Amino acid sequence: MKNTRLFSLIFFLMTFLTVSAQTEPQAEKMIQDVLKKVKSYDNIQIKFLYILENEAEDIKQETRGGLKLKGEKYLLNLMGTTQLFDGQKIYTIIPEDEEITISKYVPEDDNQLTPSKMLSFFEEGYMYKMDKVENLDGRKIQYIKLIANDENAQMQEALIGIDQMTKHLFNLIQEQDNNTRIEIRIAEFKPNQPLSDNMFSFDASRYPDYYINELD
Repeated sequence: MKNTRLFSLIFFLMTFLTVSAQTEPQAEKMIQDVLKKVKSYDNIQIKFLYILENEAEDIKQETRGGLKLKGEKYLLNLMGTTQLFDGQKIYTIIPEDEEITISKYVPEDDNQLTPSKMLSFFEEGYMYKMDKVENLDGRKIQYIKLIANDENAQMQEALIGIDQMTKHLFNLIQEQDNNTRIEIRIAEFKPNQPLSDNMFSFDASRYPDYYINELD
């Protein structure tokens, strides 16, 4: 399904394989500043853009999404599909198909990386290099290059942009071999919002006519 493939791509963009290489001290300090800021919040609410571009094919697609995080729990909305993680199970709700898929989260399974890692995925296993600085919408964005040390890694390089003033993650950019550029850009960032715990709980009674597919 189109939505499922897009969810998988976004989560894959949030991780690489383990890296052991030399890191530039200035880049590492910026990474640590971002992580310290993220970990200081009780919860986070963001809106983001998923942008796919290929100039040679005259393609540019933008998709808006929203994400609420509280600890490991999250509520993700993207392309009319909702994904909910209550700390134990992942619920993917697709209104268009009136279908819900329920799967158990296994932390040891790298294929189940969740959006709760979205703002801190780069904490371990990366080499950091200082890259370009851009002024975007009046904000100074410092890019850090992430480089995979594994020759078999599907993505060898990516850029993360950091807002120099707020110390927040601004975007993630990955350019593929077919001249396709993929970007996930944070459009709105709100920490410590009044988020109810019920927001991260699944209630089957709200979906009486849906087909529920329990994988585990």
